[in-house]
Amino acid sequence: MAGNYKTTDKVSFVLANDYRLLQVMSRFGISLGFGERTIQEVCSQCGIDDDTFIAVINFVKEGGTQAPTNVSGLNVCSLLNYLRETHRYFIEYQFPTLRRNMLNAIDCSVRNEVAFLVLKFYDEYVEEVCRHMDYEEEVTFTYVEALLEGRDAVLSDNSHHLLSKHHESIESKLKELKNLFIQYYPQQGTDYDLNAVITELYRTQEDLEIHCLVEDNIFVPAVRKLAHMTNLRKTRTEEVATSTLGNEQLSEREREIVVCVAKGMANKEIADKLCLSINTVTTHRRNIARKLSIHTSAGITIYAIVNKLVTLDEVNH
Repeated sequence: MAGNYKTTDKVSFVLANDYRLLQVMSRFGISLGFGERTIQEVCSQCGIDDDTFIAVINFVKEGGTQAPTNVSGLNVCSLLNYLRETHRYFIEYQFPTLRRNMLNAIDCSVRNEVAFLVLKFYDEYVEEVCRHMDYEEEVTFTYVEALLEGRDAVLSDNSHHLLSKHHESIESKLKELKNLFIQYYPQQGTDYDLNAVITELYRTQEDLEIHCLVEDNIFVPAVRKLAHMTNLRKTRTEEVATSTLGNEQLSEREREIVVCVAKGMANKEIADKLCLSINTVTTHRRNIARKLSIHTSAGITIYAIVNKLVTLDEVNH
Protein backbone atom coordinates (compact mmCIF):
# COMPACT_ATOMS: atom_id res chain seq x y z
CA MET A 1 0.00 0.00 0.00
CA ALA A 2 1.36 3.44 -0.92
CA GLY A 3 1.24 6.35 1.50
CA ASN A 4 0.85 6.50 5.25
CA TYR A 5 -2.15 5.46 7.28
CA LYS A 6 -4.41 8.23 8.58
CA THR A 7 -6.66 8.50 11.60
CA THR A 8 -9.68 8.37 9.28
CA ASP A 9 -8.72 4.93 7.94
CA LYS A 10 -10.73 1.97 9.19
CA VAL A 11 -8.85 -0.36 11.53
CA SER A 12 -9.99 -3.39 9.52
CA PHE A 13 -8.49 -1.80 6.39
CA VAL A 14 -5.15 -1.30 8.13
CA LEU A 15 -4.97 -4.91 9.33
CA ALA A 16 -5.91 -6.25 5.90
CA ASN A 17 -2.79 -4.58 4.48
CA ASP A 18 -0.24 -5.68 7.11
CA TYR A 19 -0.68 -8.57 9.56
CA ARG A 20 2.23 -7.30 11.71
CA LEU A 21 0.09 -4.40 12.87
CA LEU A 22 -2.16 -6.81 14.75
CA GLN A 23 0.58 -7.18 17.36
CA VAL A 24 1.06 -3.41 17.47
CA MET A 25 -2.63 -2.90 18.18
CA SER A 26 -2.61 -5.56 20.87
CA ARG A 27 0.32 -3.86 22.60
CA PHE A 28 -1.56 -0.58 22.56
CA GLY A 29 -4.46 -2.36 24.29
CA ILE A 30 -6.75 -2.51 21.24
CA SER A 31 -8.75 -5.76 21.06
CA LEU A 32 -10.45 -7.34 18.08
CA GLY A 33 -14.10 -6.61 17.33
CA PHE A 34 -13.71 -3.00 16.18
CA GLY A 35 -16.18 -3.40 13.31
CA GLU A 36 -16.14 -0.52 10.83
CA ARG A 37 -14.67 2.04 13.21
CA THR A 38 -11.80 4.31 12.22
CA ILE A 39 -8.43 4.53 13.95
CA GLN A 40 -9.47 7.79 15.57
CA GLU A 41 -12.69 6.26 16.92
CA VAL A 42 -10.97 3.16 18.29
CA CYS A 43 -8.14 5.15 19.87
CA SER A 44 -10.64 7.51 21.49
CA GLN A 45 -12.57 4.58 22.92
CA CYS A 46 -9.40 2.93 24.27
CA GLY A 47 -7.88 6.15 25.66
CA ILE A 48 -4.90 6.09 23.28
CA ASP A 49 -3.35 9.15 21.68
CA ASP A 50 -4.13 8.66 17.98
CA ASP A 51 -1.16 10.68 16.70
CA THR A 52 1.19 8.43 18.67
CA PHE A 53 -0.56 5.30 17.44
CA ILE A 54 -0.38 6.48 13.83
CA ALA A 55 3.32 7.29 14.18
CA VAL A 56 4.10 3.78 15.41
CA ILE A 57 2.03 1.83 12.86
CA ASN A 58 3.41 3.87 9.96
CA PHE A 59 6.93 3.29 11.27
CA VAL A 60 6.32 -0.45 11.50
CA LYS A 61 4.66 -0.49 8.04
CA GLU A 62 7.81 0.99 6.51
CA GLY A 63 10.03 -1.52 8.30
CA GLY A 64 11.52 1.06 10.64
CA THR A 65 13.08 3.08 7.84
CA GLN A 66 11.11 6.32 8.15
CA ALA A 67 11.13 7.79 11.65
CA PRO A 68 8.75 10.67 12.48
CA THR A 69 10.36 14.01 11.72
CA ASN A 70 8.53 15.72 14.59
CA VAL A 71 8.04 13.93 17.93
CA SER A 72 6.81 16.95 19.89
CA GLY A 73 3.17 15.96 19.37
CA LEU A 74 3.62 12.36 20.51
CA ASN A 75 2.28 11.16 23.86
CA VAL A 76 5.17 9.70 25.85
CA CYS A 77 2.78 8.03 28.28
CA SER A 78 1.14 6.07 25.43
CA LEU A 79 4.57 5.09 24.09
CA LEU A 80 5.70 3.97 27.53
CA ASN A 81 2.65 1.74 27.97
CA TYR A 82 3.16 0.31 24.47
CA LEU A 83 6.80 -0.58 25.14
CA ARG A 84 6.00 -2.13 28.50
CA GLU A 85 3.35 -4.32 26.91
CA THR A 86 5.86 -5.31 24.21
CA HIS A 87 8.32 -6.41 26.89
CA ARG A 88 5.60 -8.43 28.59
CA TYR A 89 4.71 -10.11 25.30
CA PHE A 90 8.26 -11.30 24.66
CA ILE A 91 9.09 -12.35 28.22
CA GLU A 92 5.80 -13.99 29.21
CA TYR A 93 4.61 -15.38 25.86
CA GLN A 94 6.91 -15.38 22.84
CA PHE A 95 10.16 -16.64 24.38
CA PRO A 96 8.55 -19.48 26.42
CA THR A 97 6.39 -20.51 23.45
CA LEU A 98 9.37 -20.57 21.10
CA ARG A 99 11.33 -22.70 23.55
CA ARG A 100 8.52 -25.24 23.86
CA ASN A 101 8.24 -25.47 20.08
CA MET A 102 12.00 -25.86 19.84
CA LEU A 103 11.97 -28.77 22.32
CA ASN A 104 9.27 -30.48 20.26
CA ALA A 105 11.23 -30.02 17.03
CA ILE A 106 14.78 -31.04 17.96
CA ASP A 107 16.38 -34.15 19.39
CA CYS A 108 17.61 -33.19 22.86
CA SER A 109 19.12 -36.56 23.67
CA VAL A 110 22.66 -36.81 24.98
CA ARG A 111 23.76 -38.08 21.57
CA ASN A 112 22.75 -34.87 19.82
CA GLU A 113 25.33 -32.33 20.95
CA VAL A 114 24.22 -29.77 18.38
CA ALA A 115 20.67 -29.71 19.77
CA PHE A 116 21.96 -29.36 23.32
CA LEU A 117 24.25 -26.45 22.39
CA VAL A 118 21.57 -24.69 20.34
CA LEU A 119 19.14 -24.88 23.26
CA LYS A 120 21.82 -23.61 25.63
CA PHE A 121 22.55 -20.74 23.23
CA TYR A 122 18.83 -19.87 23.14
CA ASP A 123 18.47 -19.88 26.93
CA GLU A 124 21.49 -17.60 27.35
CA TYR A 125 20.15 -15.30 24.66
CA VAL A 126 16.73 -15.01 26.34
CA GLU A 127 18.41 -14.34 29.68
CA GLU A 128 20.38 -11.49 28.11
CA VAL A 129 17.28 -9.97 26.51
CA CYS A 130 15.38 -10.19 29.81
CA ARG A 131 18.24 -8.42 31.61
CA HIS A 132 18.16 -5.68 29.01
CA MET A 133 14.39 -5.26 29.31
CA ASP A 134 14.58 -5.31 33.12
CA TYR A 135 17.18 -2.54 32.94
CA GLU A 136 14.90 -0.45 30.76
CA GLU A 137 11.98 -1.03 33.13
CA GLU A 138 13.96 -0.15 36.25
CA VAL A 139 16.14 2.68 34.95
CA THR A 140 14.93 4.24 31.70
CA PHE A 141 11.19 3.83 32.22
CA THR A 142 11.41 4.96 35.86
CA TYR A 143 13.20 8.08 34.68
CA VAL A 144 10.47 8.75 32.12
CA GLU A 145 7.74 8.27 34.73
CA ALA A 146 9.44 10.86 36.92
CA LEU A 147 9.47 13.30 34.00
CA LEU A 148 5.79 12.69 33.32
CA GLU A 149 4.92 13.26 36.98
CA GLY A 150 6.95 16.47 37.16
CA ARG A 151 9.42 15.05 39.68
CA ASP A 152 13.18 15.62 39.59
CA ALA A 153 14.57 13.06 37.17
CA VAL A 154 18.19 12.14 36.57
CA LEU A 155 19.22 9.49 34.07
CA SER A 156 22.65 8.09 34.85
CA ASP A 157 25.06 5.99 32.80
CA ASN A 158 24.12 7.63 29.49
CA SER A 159 21.22 5.19 29.32
CA HIS A 160 19.74 6.57 26.10
CA HIS A 161 22.93 5.58 24.29
CA LEU A 162 23.21 2.23 26.05
CA LEU A 163 19.86 1.24 24.54
CA SER A 164 21.36 1.20 21.07
CA LYS A 165 24.38 -0.88 22.16
CA HIS A 166 22.16 -3.49 23.78
CA HIS A 167 19.89 -3.53 20.76
CA GLU A 168 22.72 -4.38 18.40
CA SER A 169 23.67 -7.38 20.54
CA ILE A 170 20.05 -8.59 20.76
CA GLU A 171 19.56 -8.47 17.01
CA SER A 172 22.87 -10.11 16.06
CA LYS A 173 22.54 -13.05 18.47
CA LEU A 174 19.05 -14.02 17.35
CA LYS A 175 20.25 -13.95 13.76
CA GLU A 176 23.16 -16.18 14.75
CA LEU A 177 20.80 -18.66 16.45
CA LYS A 178 18.70 -18.89 13.31
CA ASN A 179 21.80 -19.51 11.21
CA LEU A 180 22.99 -22.26 13.57
CA PHE A 181 19.85 -24.22 12.78
CA ILE A 182 20.10 -23.63 9.06
CA GLN A 183 23.81 -24.43 8.74
CA TYR A 184 24.55 -27.11 11.34
CA TYR A 185 21.47 -28.87 12.64
CA PRO A 186 21.07 -32.29 10.95
CA GLN A 187 17.52 -32.27 9.62
CA GLN A 188 15.90 -35.66 9.08
CA GLY A 189 13.81 -35.68 5.90
CA THR A 190 10.94 -33.19 5.73
CA ASP A 191 10.73 -31.88 9.29
CA TYR A 192 7.75 -29.55 9.46
CA ASP A 193 8.19 -28.86 13.18
CA LEU A 194 11.79 -27.75 12.76
CA ASN A 195 10.96 -25.63 9.72
CA ALA A 196 8.16 -23.98 11.71
CA VAL A 197 10.61 -23.14 14.50
CA ILE A 198 13.07 -21.60 12.06
CA THR A 199 10.26 -19.59 10.46
CA GLU A 200 9.20 -18.39 13.91
CA LEU A 201 12.80 -17.33 14.62
CA TYR A 202 12.66 -15.17 11.49
CA ARG A 203 9.43 -13.54 12.70
CA THR A 204 10.76 -13.04 16.22
CA GLN A 205 13.94 -11.47 14.85
CA GLU A 206 11.89 -9.08 12.71
CA ASP A 207 9.59 -8.22 15.63
CA LEU A 208 12.49 -7.53 17.98
CA GLU A 209 14.30 -5.42 15.40
CA ILE A 210 11.23 -3.25 14.91
CA HIS A 211 10.77 -2.98 18.68
CA CYS A 212 14.36 -1.78 19.11
CA LEU A 213 13.94 0.71 16.26
CA VAL A 214 10.75 2.12 17.84
CA GLU A 215 12.67 2.68 21.07
CA ASP A 216 15.67 4.26 19.35
CA ASN A 217 13.89 6.38 16.75
CA ILE A 218 10.56 7.31 18.34
CA PHE A 219 10.65 6.77 22.11
CA VAL A 220 14.12 8.16 22.89
CA PRO A 221 13.68 11.36 20.80
CA ALA A 222 10.24 11.90 22.39
CA VAL A 223 11.72 11.47 25.87
CA ARG A 224 14.51 13.91 25.11
CA LYS A 225 11.94 16.41 23.90
CA LEU A 226 9.91 15.87 27.06
CA ALA A 227 12.98 16.36 29.25
CA HIS A 228 13.84 19.57 27.38
CA MET A 229 10.31 20.92 27.75
CA THR A 230 10.23 19.92 31.42
CA ASN A 231 13.43 21.83 32.10
CA LEU A 232 12.08 24.88 30.28
CA ARG A 233 8.82 24.66 32.22
CA LYS A 234 10.66 24.40 35.53
CA THR A 235 12.81 27.40 34.66
CA ARG A 236 9.75 29.41 33.64
CA THR A 237 7.88 28.35 36.76
CA GLU A 238 10.75 29.38 39.00
CA GLU A 239 10.98 32.77 37.29
CA VAL A 240 7.25 33.36 37.61
CA ALA A 241 7.20 32.19 41.21
CA THR A 242 9.80 34.74 42.23
CA SER A 243 8.16 37.65 40.41
CA THR A 244 4.46 37.16 41.15
CA LEU A 245 2.40 36.87 44.28
CA GLY A 246 0.38 33.73 44.87
CA ASN A 247 2.10 31.24 42.61
CA GLU A 248 4.05 29.84 45.53
CA GLN A 249 0.74 28.62 46.93
CA LEU A 250 0.43 26.09 44.12
CA SER A 251 2.50 22.97 43.52
CA GLU A 252 4.12 22.43 40.14
CA ARG A 253 1.45 19.87 39.20
CA GLU A 254 -1.31 22.32 40.22
CA ARG A 255 0.24 25.01 38.02
CA GLU A 256 0.24 22.57 35.10
CA ILE A 257 -3.45 21.91 35.65
CA VAL A 258 -4.16 25.65 35.86
CA VAL A 259 -2.52 26.03 32.44
CA CYS A 260 -4.64 23.20 31.03
CA VAL A 261 -7.85 24.69 32.43
CA ALA A 262 -6.94 28.08 31.00
CA LYS A 263 -6.51 26.45 27.60
CA GLY A 264 -10.06 25.14 27.78
CA MET A 265 -9.26 21.48 28.45
CA ALA A 266 -11.80 19.24 30.20
CA ASN A 267 -10.82 17.00 33.11
CA LYS A 268 -10.58 13.93 30.84
CA GLU A 269 -8.26 15.76 28.44
CA ILE A 270 -6.11 16.98 31.34
CA ALA A 271 -5.88 13.44 32.72
CA ASP A 272 -4.78 12.04 29.35
CA LYS A 273 -2.23 14.79 28.75
CA LEU A 274 -0.61 14.54 32.21
CA CYS A 275 -1.03 10.76 32.57
CA LEU A 276 -3.22 11.11 35.66
CA SER A 277 -6.55 9.62 36.66
CA ILE A 278 -9.66 11.79 36.41
CA ASN A 279 -10.09 11.51 40.19
CA THR A 280 -6.58 12.91 40.71
CA VAL A 281 -7.31 15.84 38.38
CA THR A 282 -10.55 16.53 40.25
CA THR A 283 -8.72 16.52 43.57
CA HIS A 284 -6.07 18.92 42.23
CA ARG A 285 -8.75 21.27 40.91
CA ARG A 286 -10.49 21.24 44.27
CA ASN A 287 -7.20 22.14 46.00
CA ILE A 288 -6.53 24.90 43.45
CA ALA A 289 -9.95 26.42 44.08
CA ARG A 290 -9.36 26.29 47.83
CA LYS A 291 -5.88 27.84 47.67
CA LEU A 292 -6.80 30.62 45.23
CA SER A 293 -10.42 31.12 46.26
CA ILE A 294 -11.28 30.87 42.57
CA HIS A 295 -14.03 28.41 41.66
CA THR A 296 -14.69 28.98 37.95
CA SER A 297 -12.76 28.16 34.80
CA ALA A 298 -13.02 31.80 33.71
CA GLY A 299 -11.45 32.90 36.98
CA ILE A 300 -8.67 30.35 36.63
CA THR A 301 -8.01 31.62 33.10
CA ILE A 302 -7.70 35.22 34.29
CA TYR A 303 -5.39 34.10 37.10
CA ALA A 304 -3.19 32.20 34.65
CA ILE A 305 -2.91 35.17 32.28
CA VAL A 306 -2.21 37.70 35.05
CA ASN A 307 0.48 35.47 36.54
CA LYS A 308 2.03 34.80 33.12
CA LEU A 309 1.39 31.06 33.19
CA VAL A 310 -0.19 31.35 29.73
CA THR A 311 -0.44 34.02 27.09
CA LEU A 312 -3.68 35.36 25.69
CA ASP A 313 -2.94 33.61 22.38
CA GLU A 314 -2.81 30.23 24.15
CA VAL A 315 -6.27 30.59 25.64
CA ASN A 316 -9.10 29.03 23.68
CA HIS A 317 -12.00 31.41 23.05
